[in-house]
Amino acid sequence: MFPVDERDGKPEPLGNALAGFLKARGLDARVDRASILFDWAALVGPQIAKVTAPRQITEDGTLFVGVDNHGWMTELSLMEVQLLAKINARPDHQPVKRIRWELRR
Repeated sequence: MFPVDERDGKPEPLGNALAGFLKARGLDARVDRASILFDWAALVGPQIAKVTAPRQITEDGTLFVGVDNHGWMTELSLMEVQLLAKINARPDHQPVKRIRWELRR
């Protein structure tokens, strides 16, 4: 059965129904946080995306990112302030407070 908009009796758009479902279950904030995992390459660019893989983001705003080698880990640590500014420029998203770089094995 399709969700129906109670105001006019017409079927509700799927996007609205899904957003309402996620919010009612308390999952909307988790989905919002996780969106950075999908947006990572667009946010950091192809060169950084090629040597990194975002793994998870915690409720407190810590983003864990796997890195290919120590050299890149050092470089990215030095760039963290700029990367956070770029990531947090996304409108209507919870901010990332810190990035924890982890060596990928």
